[in-house]
Amino acid sequence: MKAASPDTVLVVHPGAELYGSDRVLLGSVTGLIREGWRVVVVLPAPGPLVAALTAERAEVEFAPQFVLRKRLLRPRGWGELLTTAAKGVIGAWGALRRHSPSVVLVNTITIPVWPLVARLRRVPTVVHVHEGESQARPWLKRVLYAPLLAAQRIIVNSRFSLAVMADSFACLAARSQVILNAVPGPETVTPPRPELVPGPRLAYIGRLSPRKGVDLIVSALRLLRDAGRPATLDLYGAVFPGYEWYEAELLSLIHSSDLTDAVTLHGFVDDVWPGLSAADIVVVPSRLDEPFGNTAVEGILAARPVVVSETSGLREATHGYATAFGVPAGSADALATAVARIADSWDAILPGLEPARAEAIHRHDPAAYGRAVAQVVAETAGPIGAAHTSTRDAVSFRA
Repeated sequence: MKAASPDTVLVVHPGAELYGSDRVLLGSVTGLIREGWRVVVVLPAPGPLVAALTAERAEVEFAPQFVLRKRLLRPRGWGELLTTAAKGVIGAWGALRRHSPSVVLVNTITIPVWPLVARLRRVPTVVHVHEGESQARPWLKRVLYAPLLAAQRIIVNSRFSLAVMADSFACLAARSQVILNAVPGPETVTPPRPELVPGPRLAYIGRLSPRKGVDLIVSALRLLRDAGRPATLDLYGAVFPGYEWYEAELLSLIHSSDLTDAVTLHGFVDDVWPGLSAADIVVVPSRLDEPFGNTAVEGILAARPVVVSETSGLREATHGYATAFGVPAGSADALATAVARIADSWDAILPGLEPARAEAIHRHDPAAYGRAVAQVVAETAGPIGAAHTSTRDAVSFRA
């Protein structure tokens, strides 16, 4: 094995889009570079994330990745599992040999070969956990979290995610640190409309998937309009490959509900702020537990009230904000009722939007987040990382 390359962090990520964990990765890389690290990011394929990374002076390369999908754990997926796992091990081994980094940062638990291969090559490893699979079967959770046993340090995005992980392997909590996600706000904020005339404009930003409950917003919109409230809905996001059937079902629901003129599908958007500026209320209707709620925080940063499902991560992300309203998960009726109450209380809600925005800026400051991640990486790197250890405050807390 070659000697470690001083000041190099090899960062690994399973995709190249610009959704939640992708943007958090960008914040991690930015923080590392600002603390003086050379950063090489390994991705499986090109995508919009690449330009954002290179703009921050990160080096980007592509290598085969083994991304653990639940379908691969079924008997019919075992062949693909073995094939892609072998390719992933070869890709990881080659990247580690080429760069001989002083530390590896693995972003998400879905690329499990990296902590194992790094351990074999004696490279210190940090894993950043964005997942909180609380509803998975116990054996599956243990499979998902077992590779973390090979990591020296673990960053977790919420207390909820930490609790789910520790439920599988209690020993992982001792090497873990919760660091709240960085969520950059808009450069300028468009003030909310003083009156919701003719009706509220709803917005959803994120993946179009059954887990995210996008169809629930459509059903809630139908209920609002049936009640005489001329609300509209803008959807910003696209389906994950393989879920095209859900988009077809969503379009069918919109058509059958006579909402074609009230719902606009914009597809994936790189810049979320114009859409949030055009909205009155942001809705995050996830059916299942979310490890955190970046889009809910983005709504607060845009000075808009948000309606969120009362799942653990979303509840944690919006705790303490007077302009965030929780509803039972999976209920279109509850979503419609919450939107109607916000519209009826609009004058009382408006004064609280700016204080909530100021608090969100403080909690999710990108600079503080970047320093916190860089601190963990530097500590994991040992003597080599001493020169990159920041003494400034960071928005983080020990597990």
